[in-house]
Amino acid sequence: MLALFLITLLFIAIALLFLGVKVFFTKKGKFPNTHIGGNKALKEKGIYCVQTQDYMEYHGIKASSNHKTESKNSK
Repeated sequence: MLALFLITLLFIAIALLFLGVKVFFTKKGKFPNTHIGGNKALKEKGIYCVQTQDYMEYHGIKASSNHKTESKNSK
């Protein structure tokens, strides 16, 4: 039972090491930003996360309508 636990723990440690190779072994390594606000294509389309949309609506902030995709379509 103990041997199985130790083997499982070793496999999990190896998997975490492989997942973090870029983060652990490069000077400027960091985890990727998977948040909607970190996506350039969604920013260009004016798509925000729900929390940002709620904040903007609550504070009366209007999303800018001057996006690259809209300016291409309007020409």
